[in-house]
Amino acid sequence: MYRFLLSRQWVILTLVALVLIPTMIRLGIWQKHRYEMRTARNDLVSAALHAKPVPVERLTSPGHAVTSSEKYRTVTATGTFDTDRQVVVRRRTNSDDEVGFHVLTPLVLTDGKVVLVNRGWIPANGAQTSFPKVPPPPAGKVTIKGRLKADETTAASGIKELKGLPDRQIMLINSEEQARRLHATVLGGYIEQTAPESKGDSPEQISDPGSEDAPLNYAYMIQWWLFAAAVPVGWWVLVRRERRDRTEAAAKEQATETEPAAV
Repeated sequence: MYRFLLSRQWVILTLVALVLIPTMIRLGIWQKHRYEMRTARNDLVSAALHAKPVPVERLTSPGHAVTSSEKYRTVTATGTFDTDRQVVVRRRTNSDDEVGFHVLTPLVLTDGKVVLVNRGWIPANGAQTSFPKVPPPPAGKVTIKGRLKADETTAASGIKELKGLPDRQIMLINSEEQARRLHATVLGGYIEQTAPESKGDSPEQISDPGSEDAPLNYAYMIQWWLFAAAVPVGWWVLVRRERRDRTEAAAKEQATETEPAAV
């Protein structure tokens, strides 16, 4: 009755089904891991953003690698901006996806140490072969607030570190590299400034990191597993249909053979 399953066509179809089932199950598991990772990341970011602000020296120090639990924590810093040694970070976009620069200005703390401050985004007006016009920060001693960020690396960001850039332009924000350039003691990581808020001609402040769409991965996980469950069901439906069609064809053939000849 099911001898047709040994035909070349059905053997291939069955093998394809047997491959698709574990493949779809594994894709669902991968989406599950993505959902868990994104959910954990969103929880960490939310907890960090809502934590009580602390002095930056309490979370980082020279040579310190900012951890995932420290990242995005709101910190404060008091000192004087060193505008003579500020640089700009190339190929950065704002909330409207316009390409420009991030302004990275050293803040000399009251104890002489330095913390790097990303003051925000400015447009890339004209050629990017020279140092752009940068709005100045407040003069004198200031207290700022911002999100603590980890040093940028090519491995983590995907941004290539290019050589031969124009003067005072960089690709990645890295405290160790800036410490060598400044010949100063620089705290690990950097601050993404959020206060005082931008006014007038000051750089456009960077928006908060927001949350990743973890429920989308959860939906994909369910979708892949439903597909995996549908494959054997679909295979069985096709088998039953093939059996029915063959049975009906055999019955018609038999009826034709037994029909009496016309007189």
